[in-house]
Amino acid sequence: MPTDREQVERRFRGRRVTVVGLGRFGGGVGAARWLAKVGANVSVSDKAPAESLAESARALQGCGVELHLGGHRREDFIGADWLVLSPAVPLEAPLVREAVAAGAQWTTEINLLLEQCPAEIVGITGSVGKSTTTAMAGAVLATRFRTHVGGNIGGSLLETLDDIAAGDKVVLELSSFQLERAAPLRISPHVAVVTNLSPNHLDRHGTMDAYAAAKKNIFRFQGTGDVLVLNRACEATAGWTDETPGKVDWFDPAAEPFELSVPGAHNQANAQAAWAAARALGVQRGEAAEALKEFAGLPHRLEFVAEQGGVRFCNDSKCTTPEGAIVALEAFAPRTAVILVGGYDKHVSFDALGRALAGRAKAVVALGATREKILAAVRPQVAGNLPRIVSAGDFASAVAAARRLAEPGDVVLLSPACASFDMFDNYEQRGQAFGELVRRDG
Repeated sequence: MPTDREQVERRFRGRRVTVVGLGRFGGGVGAARWLAKVGANVSVSDKAPAESLAESARALQGCGVELHLGGHRREDFIGADWLVLSPAVPLEAPLVREAVAAGAQWTTEINLLLEQCPAEIVGITGSVGKSTTTAMAGAVLATRFRTHVGGNIGGSLLETLDDIAAGDKVVLELSSFQLERAAPLRISPHVAVVTNLSPNHLDRHGTMDAYAAAKKNIFRFQGTGDVLVLNRACEATAGWTDETPGKVDWFDPAAEPFELSVPGAHNQANAQAAWAAARALGVQRGEAAEALKEFAGLPHRLEFVAEQGGVRFCNDSKCTTPEGAIVALEAFAPRTAVILVGGYDKHVSFDALGRALAGRAKAVVALGATREKILAAVRPQVAGNLPRIVSAGDFASAVAAARRLAEPGDVVLLSPACASFDMFDNYEQRGQAFGELVRRDG
């Protein structure tokens, strides 16, 4: 059950609080603004330079929040009463450990929301598809309920707590980082959805067991009246049915399809998962079908950018796993996709991606820190003259090479299978750069 809001606010009133990680996605901004509103003395510490955080910094103007950007200062940590940690900041970071040893407590933006949210929560996690499933579930639930969508998608809902009523529904995308940090609360959503599980973020979690354990916090603390929705086609989560105190329901990616405007079998799976979540709250299939038919997709997720000379350009920059790139590739006819892959190394295997690229892509343009690892997985699988293989030195030359390789009827697909941090601040910046290059050179 949520904690009394006044009780939570009293923890921070008059206290020295450092928000560690401002970021560009709204969580840090929302936490800092909410903390200032309840009377905390708030500082923000972020190692990113001020120019890359300009939009977030502007959102904090007039709030009485001190910004210390371009590096972490020890004085922002030592002597702080509370640290509010971005999901990307590890508890093992030296300044965090030192602050905690000196008596500081820590929490996160999503934990503050989970503690205080008066409405029933639908939580959605998974290795692939959780953002789109979250947005779809929000659209479906909005046919019957006043609905709020947040978490790892969109901005923070902390500042809208006054606008969330007990009869509303809140849909949250929850990452493994967020769920790992939520365990001390012993709070799980009323409806928990796990879209699938495959290797991801092993640079942070270390092992698949640790990664799975973080994901399980989405249902670990459910009650007998709560619901866990699992994917009938996912072997990795099939054994989780005995680990939840609540009821288990299933979605089947191969069930009767919905009429969708977004392409790909993976989006049918996302739609089935969203429908299962809404079904647990009483929404009928007909209502879900109408909402899903109108769903237009999300930016950076198989987003159509342009058609030039008979070649389509699609931005799937949000794809940061090999499995995600495989499902994106399968959304198009064999040997029609010129795919751009590669980026930051999360220490996951590219073997399955290599087989898929060799068997289905027309051309593979690899770039970034992982380009040689990906190409090493592709080359042994190639039989014949396809796919063409290019190793690109930078992002602009990768897009230019993909354009040259594509012919009318093909698609140039940015679906990197990797995070963006080796070349960009985040996947949004990478997707925007792709769109700008496509339109500039078209």
